[in-house]
Amino acid sequence: MRAWTGVVLAGGRSSRMGQDKALLQWHGRPLVEQMQALLREAGAQHVLVSGDRPDYAGIADAQPDLGPLGGLASVVARVADATTLVLVPVDMPLLSVALLGRLLAPSQHRCVAFEDQMLPMCLCIDTGVREALTALMAGPASSRSLRALQHALQCHRVAVTASERGAFVNCNTPEQWSELIHENPD
Repeated sequence: MRAWTGVVLAGGRSSRMGQDKALLQWHGRPLVEQMQALLREAGAQHVLVSGDRPDYAGIADAQPDLGPLGGLASVVARVADATTLVLVPVDMPLLSVALLGRLLAPSQHRCVAFEDQMLPMCLCIDTGVREALTALMAGPASSRSLRALQHALQCHRVAVTASERGAFVNCNTPEQWSELIHENPD
């Protein structure tokens, strides 16, 4: 398997949660650390954190408040061409090593994501990816999304089984978090 770098997207404001999602405790550790550990266990040579998080050597967004695309653009500005990135959101703790492995398998594509999901995403950095990111970041706010990037890059989609769909649950509200904790005790 090729070398790759994991990226935890942890730069959001967590406004609907009412507190910093990255620091919510999942099985005894903050979500940001849980997701870093998952990426390492899945084989990442390096793990980066996107977001202004000095405690985690986070990469602050060069242009704040542009969502995940802004965070991705700041990370891409720091990596070399031919770097393979696997991006995971900080609030998706049910992801597994096996699912990340399936995301990495179709290596001939520069953008890979699961069907009906924006994240996690595998992205092989090249000039075309950089140009697409630059164009989206310079465009109207309505075009600054991971969905638009995936469309521009003709993202390859990996099928998901019914039993795997639960792994893509992310938490944006206290109610969703409470339900996830209740259904997945330590």
